[in-house]
Amino acid sequence: MAPTTLYPRATLKKTLKAHANKPLAKNVDILVFLNYTLFLQEVMKEARIESKKAGERGVSARSVRKVRENCLRKFKG
Repeated sequence: MAPTTLYPRATLKKTLKAHANKPLAKNVDILVFLNYTLFLQEVMKEARIESKKAGERGVSARSVRKVRENCLRKFKG
């Protein structure tokens, strides 16, 4: 069974090259994708905590908006 890709590697590499103006490592797209995945995981974890504090049954857009800025600060490079 052939492995499936989770994201379009070529498109991501082209986008990164266009914005970087520097030489990039061979696997930079993988690192960016993994960092993005960790960021989303952190946002959902914090939003889940926030929604439980507010007494909500599930994660809402309001709880995600509350934690978004703090998570963006954590992942700023």
